[in-house]
Amino acid sequence: MKKITIIGSGFGGLTAAKTLRKIDKYVEITLIAPKAEFFYWPSLIWVPSEKVDESQLRIPLSNFFSRKNIHFVEGEVTGLYDEGRSVLVGEKIIKNDALIIASGGRFIKKLPGIENSITPCEGLPGLVKVRDQLKQMKGGKIAIGFSGNPNEPSAMRGGPMFEFLFGLDTQLRKENRRDKFEITFFTPAKQPGARLGEKAVQGILKEMTARGIHTHLGYKIKNFETNKVITEGGSIDADMILFMPGMTGNEWFDNTDLPRSPGGLLRANKFCQVEDSNNVFVVGDSGSFPGPEWMPKQAHMADLQAEAAAKNAIDSLNGIKPSHTFKVELMCIVDSNNQGIYISRNMTGSTIFPKTRLMHWAKRFFGWWYCRQYR
Repeated sequence: MKKITIIGSGFGGLTAAKTLRKIDKYVEITLIAPKAEFFYWPSLIWVPSEKVDESQLRIPLSNFFSRKNIHFVEGEVTGLYDEGRSVLVGEKIIKNDALIIASGGRFIKKLPGIENSITPCEGLPGLVKVRDQLKQMKGGKIAIGFSGNPNEPSAMRGGPMFEFLFGLDTQLRKENRRDKFEITFFTPAKQPGARLGEKAVQGILKEMTARGIHTHLGYKIKNFETNKVITEGGSIDADMILFMPGMTGNEWFDNTDLPRSPGGLLRANKFCQVEDSNNVFVVGDSGSFPGPEWMPKQAHMADLQAEAAAKNAIDSLNGIKPSHTFKVELMCIVDSNNQGIYISRNMTGSTIFPKTRLMHWAKRFFGWWYCRQYR
């Protein structure tokens, strides 16, 4: 029986598992992850306002694994050998005939003093800290921003920071405290959100102006202090700093012979196959893929890549040359806690819908609908 191993239980890993089982009822699937759970990252934006709790973010996967006949191995991957046919998990060795890497990325934490900021998309603890600190603040200054990986244009996650920015503003207004706070948005980019398209950039900047949010754009970030962000263009005083750094590959990638991009991700072709490898595929934040600079690092893109990778893995094991590619598409709702702006972009153009309450509820409904398949 052919064996396929998946590393990661996020969007890409689980979509790959679903797709594999849909195509082949008998292939042996092993999934490796630190925990048998799926964490729904997009809903983290509602933690500060307490619109969601932990039970809505963490989805146990034991039922899903049982239904799909997937063998789960709990642990952290530390390396590969035998050209990817052996995965090292602690002292365990997991053998495979094909490998799909969907282990995500990691944030670049090299800026001096970055420990003085909170990285929201690292997980629940950081957002709980934001929630609790915000409750205690009588007023003050909040700085929210993001940066990228200069060697990997696609390896950034700016969209959620716009949502935290607008979401906190909405929350403070609802609590009748907005006039006691000064909010500043910062990023080294002169055009924040450029990957969303020109219309979206103008819309986002216009929204910041309408909400009275200050901007500090186009200056390289030098370091962080306890109550300050220092850039080449000056400094921003802040009692709370939310910052999303650029992304790079997992540390365990260093313990492999797989080719890396300049930004530290696994170099892949249009079939999601790691270059110069045999039956090793990569999806989502772990990979560097050919395509436009605006290609997003988001769940929707990981799902599209995972479907292609799974189909190509099965074909490869059946002696068929990989031929399945993935659609390059950005699709998101930039939520502000009570309204949302729908934005999409593909190779032919972009679309943006004005903010409405309907889009806010659409985003919340989609999260429930998406997670139910794993419950």
